[in-house]
Amino acid sequence: MKIAVLGLGFMGSTHVNAWRQISGAELAAVASLDPRRLSGDFTGIQGNLGGQTGKLDFSSVAKYASAEEAVLDPAVEAVDICLPTPLHERIAVLALDAGKHVLVEKPMALDGASADRMVAAARRNGRVLMAAHVVRFIPPYRAAADILRSGRLGTVRAAIFRRRCAAPAWSAWLTDPAQSGGAVLDLLIHDIDFCLHVFGAPEAVTASGFEDLPHGVDWILAQFWYPSIGAVAISGGWHHPAAYPFSMEFTIVADNGTLEFNSANTPLAEYGVDGCQHPLDVPATDGYRAELEYFLDCATRGEKPLACPPEESAAAVKLAHLMLESRNRNGEKIACNF
Repeated sequence: MKIAVLGLGFMGSTHVNAWRQISGAELAAVASLDPRRLSGDFTGIQGNLGGQTGKLDFSSVAKYASAEEAVLDPAVEAVDICLPTPLHERIAVLALDAGKHVLVEKPMALDGASADRMVAAARRNGRVLMAAHVVRFIPPYRAAADILRSGRLGTVRAAIFRRRCAAPAWSAWLTDPAQSGGAVLDLLIHDIDFCLHVFGAPEAVTASGFEDLPHGVDWILAQFWYPSIGAVAISGGWHHPAAYPFSMEFTIVADNGTLEFNSANTPLAEYGVDGCQHPLDVPATDGYRAELEYFLDCATRGEKPLACPPEESAAAVKLAHLMLESRNRNGEKIACNF
């Protein structure tokens, strides 16, 4: 399948490198406003997981300064949208209406209504739409989801998910909440989506925190209210020091054991009722490559991406906005009616 990658920032360059390793995928086109990146030179690209280096051979790849032109290239069969969030809806709908399959970076859109219109466009055109929620494909999270679904640990009683990194100085638009939604929509959307994935939609949400984006701080502590779980919390955000390291972690407490993971120092392990730690063997697969391979398989077969359905990605955007609303209302409990 011929793929066009739209946007060659940190995530776009990460996807390009992954696509080039996937059998059955051909990088047919790229789009960027930066001529140097269009040439295949990714030197100096930065993101919250580090930087990109090296130069790629784009001699056989169609190069566009306009994402719209790349979308309408008749040779392109699927597009991978890694553009700033405000552009997601317009470019995705254009691509879907042009008969292309669409992978779009998280968050799926800037607001729930935009995400719903994207879902409607996919249904209208009979094309595959998937948001690139890579956490669903990162081995420790994927293994935890499988364990919870198996029922082996019994009823979940509590869970906390934490994710934080330095303020995103590498892209000015990210620090404008009108364009990115801030840390909640751009960073913690991963954990919001994972909660929806394993627990479903909560009944209500409360949140508190602090936002000072000019100084690079955007922090939140949110609780999702489920009738059968004592507490589900998400915390973290952007911390202003440029050297502040990225990390992600979770603790999930169930009747028959606790699952614990921290990307900085604690591989996934189960702490059982026997009082012992049981390290869990998870495959050392690359989450980005795994999600792209899954999207490609769904697009090739013309099947809905049930492992990451767009309706759940739209719900994650809506839930993120409810978190922000509760934070703005000093922790008011807000029903999740979506």
